[in-house]
Amino acid sequence: MINVDDFRIPYQYASEEYIEKKSRFIGQIWPITSEEDVSLYRVETRDKYKEATHHVYAYILKENGIMRYSDAGEPQGTAGMPILEVLRREEIFDVLCIVTRYFGGTLLGAGGLVRAYAHTAKLALDKAGIAVMQRCVTMKMRVPYHLWGIVQKAVEGFECDIDDVSYGEDVSVIVTAPEGSDEQLKKIITDETSGCVTCETLSKEYRKRKI
Repeated sequence: MINVDDFRIPYQYASEEYIEKKSRFIGQIWPITSEEDVSLYRVETRDKYKEATHHVYAYILKENGIMRYSDAGEPQGTAGMPILEVLRREEIFDVLCIVTRYFGGTLLGAGGLVRAYAHTAKLALDKAGIAVMQRCVTMKMRVPYHLWGIVQKAVEGFECDIDDVSYGEDVSVIVTAPEGSDEQLKKIITDETSGCVTCETLSKEYRKRKI
């Protein structure tokens, strides 16, 4: 279940390369949570690719709706903005993309630069993959042993994570479900176990889920 407060982020860091008329473009994607992350990865990239001619970047942060980009010396509007538009089209947040360019000796023109930077950003983003930050509810259930199979089957029918299972006088299980699904899950378990399973809400928080 996707809620209105859920949002898309990069699943992981990724890097991809693209060559256009001997110019080498290296696209990198990071999940980020702050502008401090942006500064850190920009320095890291400049140190890693010291001989590159340009380090163009764009980023979007969910908090406060921050969106920024830099052409890093390329003609205005030909580099940072095309990268930002790729991120915006994908409706992705908490993301930084840096595209590093090694000039190959042949001018690409404004249109060629726009296409090369956008294409490199998209390649890197596709490689990183997309995840959803979902509002989730973590619950603790105490299940009599003879009802454990019923509860397992019910949990498997929802988009749930089983975080922990321990065995004592009964089965103690920690389950995390998307917000909204948790009430449905509790109702099914209550109905199918005649109320013999106790369920306690522990926390509500965002959790990353790959899509």
